[in-house]
Amino acid sequence: MAEEYTSVALSPIRKVIAARMTEATRTIPHFRASVDVEMDALIGVRVGLRRERPHEHVSLNDLLIKACAAALIETPAINIQWADTEIRQFTSADISVVTALPGGGLSTPIIRNADCKSIWAIAGEVRELGERAARNALRMDEIFGGSFSISNLGMHGVDQFDAIINPPQCAILSVGRAARRFVVSEELEPRIATVLRATLSVDHRALDGTVAATFLAAFKRQVEDPQCLLQEK
Repeated sequence: MAEEYTSVALSPIRKVIAARMTEATRTIPHFRASVDVEMDALIGVRVGLRRERPHEHVSLNDLLIKACAAALIETPAINIQWADTEIRQFTSADISVVTALPGGGLSTPIIRNADCKSIWAIAGEVRELGERAARNALRMDEIFGGSFSISNLGMHGVDQFDAIINPPQCAILSVGRAARRFVVSEELEPRIATVLRATLSVDHRALDGTVAATFLAAFKRQVEDPQCLLQEK
């Protein structure tokens, strides 16, 4: 007896995603590195921002984008694109934010010069680009390019995942959920902290483990001591 099923035609965007992800997994030698990051200080910053401007929404993801941008500027070797005969190193942090679309599929709107923008500017831009992405109203220059990507599934309860690199970029940061955990200090004192696991997928053609570790250390430092993220350039 034949199994019953419903045939769903591939949408144009699903075909594009399939082609790009197949290309990425076939041609890019990925390696991954993870770090646990304490989020309590960043959560406190968000609370302060919401009190300062209660009618303007700032998410933890907006703050993580800003921290990621600062870490990219600290680690310029990872702020790159692969171009077959050369590596293109960027002086600004142009971060693609992986965004789910209604009905399925993904978009990657880019926050350009994120290192030079305030938290408020990043939050507004993420919201505006996300709304236009849902309407399929983004321009090509708003979704292609960028020097780095961030993908966050934490709001869906995912603890950790490994994202596929978005070529020609050479790295993507996967962000899991922030959860309360027991941690132990260097003095062997137990305490409870809000911890998030971030996993960096890296193109081994262009980058090595020490660069990945340096970036993750910078990202962790920015998140755990976030006051400098509030300074506007």
